Amino acid sequence: MTESTDFKYGPQARCGYVALVGRPNVGKSTLLNHLLQQKISITSRKPQTTRHRIMGILTEADAQCVFVDTPGLHSQHRKALNRVMNDTVISTLRDVDNILFVVERLTFGEADQMVLQHLLKSKVPVILVINKVDQIKDKQRLLPHIQELTKQHEFAEVVPVSALNGHNLDRLKSLVKELLPVGPFLYPAEQVTDRSSRFLAAELIREKVTRQLGDELPYEVTVEIERFKVEGGVTHIHGLILVDKSGQKKILVGRDGERLKSIGSSAREDMETAFGGKVMLNLWVKVKSGWADDERALQSLGYVDH
Repeated sequence: MTESTDFKYGPQARCGYVALVGRPNVGKSTLLNHLLQQKISITSRKPQTTRHRIMGILTEADAQCVFVDTPGLHSQHRKALNRVMNDTVISTLRDVDNILFVVERLTFGEADQMVLQHLLKSKVPVILVINKVDQIKDKQRLLPHIQELTKQHEFAEVVPVSALNGHNLDRLKSLVKELLPVGPFLYPAEQVTDRSSRFLAAELIREKVTRQLGDELPYEVTVEIERFKVEGGVTHIHGLILVDKSGQKKILVGRDGERLKSIGSSAREDMETAFGGKVMLNLWVKVKSGWADDERALQSLGYVDH
């Protein structure tokens, strides 16, 4: 991971990497965005929306927390893409100072257990984050649930939160900072992610596709940015949405192109907020069969970390 040595820091400053891990769809990306109070990682109700390792950098007076959002760990390797995403999570766990293990409500099933098995090998502190506690109707069930979970691993802390509502996030941030090693900040104070604007543009388009189409469109959708150029204060972006089959292209484009226009309009609004200026966005859809099971395609699309 790239380091910057030109940033000043106090003698007791703390800095380190913090992984967010868990099974798909427990709210890791929503948690990251609300910890940073800025949208860095895309979200949807569809499992496995996050496919990349994405860093979100929170810099305060005495600490810099470099959060690393990861794809959800899953047991089935249906395609090369699934294996690559699992590899991303496992390699991240070897490279952090502490871990946020995110689960949801009163659920702890086989998928959560599989994630925990990977964490048992880790030598760094693990904070258990129980997300979506606002959705628990009978709050008296939470304490016995926590007691059962703490029998499975010696967690540094257990923190019930609601990422969406911001409940208990200040406490979580304080605990994370206390566990970070003393040391210099690694990134400039104003930097909030390691990802480029070009990458964020592709992710925002994919988020809108996922949100608008949900289960209508299978998993095999990705986005490639063919042009990203700022001219006269306007950011011109050409986005190519890749699907696996021609039938999927028809679904995505919609009648008279209305669905694609709606996706583009929604993505453009978010981009203008993220980039702080006017955006001209053009979208196309192309069939690229088998891309999710093609190692070379995954590498060219940026799914394989170098």
